[in-house]
Amino acid sequence: MSILHAMYSGVSGIQAEGEALGVVGDNISNTNTVGFKAQRAVFQDVLGHSISAGTTSALPGSGVRMSGVQQMFTQGSLSNTGVATDLALSGDGFFVMNGSLSGVSGNFYTRNGQWTIDKDGFVTNADGLKAQGYAALPTGGFAASVSSVQVPTAAIMPQATTTMTITANLDSNAAVPTAAWNAQNPAATSNFSTSISVFDSLGNAHTVDVYFRKTAAGAWDWHALAKSSEVTAPAPGAGTTNVEIGTGAMTFTTSGALQSLTPNPPAMAVTFTGAAAQTLTADFGNAITPPAGGTAGTGLDGITQFSGASNVSSQQQNGYASGSLSGIGVDGTGVVRGMYTNGQQLAIGQLAIAKFQANEALGRAGNNMWIETRESGNAALGTAGSGGRGAVSAGALEGSNVDIAQQFVDLIAHQRAFEANSKTITTADEMLQTLQNIKR
Repeated sequence: MSILHAMYSGVSGIQAEGEALGVVGDNISNTNTVGFKAQRAVFQDVLGHSISAGTTSALPGSGVRMSGVQQMFTQGSLSNTGVATDLALSGDGFFVMNGSLSGVSGNFYTRNGQWTIDKDGFVTNADGLKAQGYAALPTGGFAASVSSVQVPTAAIMPQATTTMTITANLDSNAAVPTAAWNAQNPAATSNFSTSISVFDSLGNAHTVDVYFRKTAAGAWDWHALAKSSEVTAPAPGAGTTNVEIGTGAMTFTTSGALQSLTPNPPAMAVTFTGAAAQTLTADFGNAITPPAGGTAGTGLDGITQFSGASNVSSQQQNGYASGSLSGIGVDGTGVVRGMYTNGQQLAIGQLAIAKFQANEALGRAGNNMWIETRESGNAALGTAGSGGRGAVSAGALEGSNVDIAQQFVDLIAHQRAFEANSKTITTADEMLQTLQNIKR
């Protein structure tokens, strides 16, 4: 009977709208869940006959059913937190976590980058799952296989200085000093000087003073001095304050470019007290006259001789003291670097980012996690910014993509549809009641 058919159709509508209301409620409850992806109910009509029997417009359907729930993997908004271990993905992809969750062990996938460093140095989330990535190799680069990202908690060894670079200009109008060079009275027997800190094999810092003395038009000498009390070789003289650890000469063209260096490259051998012997190579720029087997330079990328006061524009050296871990930093490609108290930043690893053929088919595992399914395809692991994967934003989190206004509209729509379906049932009931009253 068509009246009963209408009643059952109304029942299917009530059931479907009730299930859809649960989807909306789940979305609303996760409005503030980091990395949550909203879902929507998918409705399908129900036929009242088999499709193998053919179709006809004369046969009504049998109502509606909710065939499934579709996940909406649109980008959530990023909010800055200032916490170095908070990470977000801008674009496609998922962070990879490994461990056990609800009795299941293996890899899980998430958009939630609320992480901390545990007592063993592993980067973990609140459930103890470990972030996966490619470990940094001692020789440079990263491993080909994926492992748990672990920050070394031990202090890093010091590195003795091997190179010091000075970029400066020497005043072409400077006068040649009348007094002979005197390492114990360098300021009075030179034209210009600069100081740079270098490190020995133990990580101790030492000051090296480099003095420049004009000897003729377009010709200068350089002298590197260290404190006698800090040096065992070259042997300091008795009663001296300074010891000369290196010296050389340089010439300039009439345009102020560095023409030649002697020796080239400038080098100095020194042994600081209690430390290993080391050689300091000074980089004063690429001279026009190249070193043996070298390439000619422009003479303008290091020390020059132009008119104007002598000055240093930059200087640096490659040594450092030992240092303790003070934190981590992550760049846009997911490279994790350890930040140490000595100012060094050492690569620890690079985060693995998973990409799927069908994000919508991933299985929800709870705790802001997904697992791969046959329908989603296997996880393709790579690095951020490659192969269509999104970039990593450090110190930020991706919020839920739930549009609360849209959810309220959906609530109203499902409520009205629920009421309409209930009206179908009550109307059919009244019609049946009328039929029963005919015999009276």
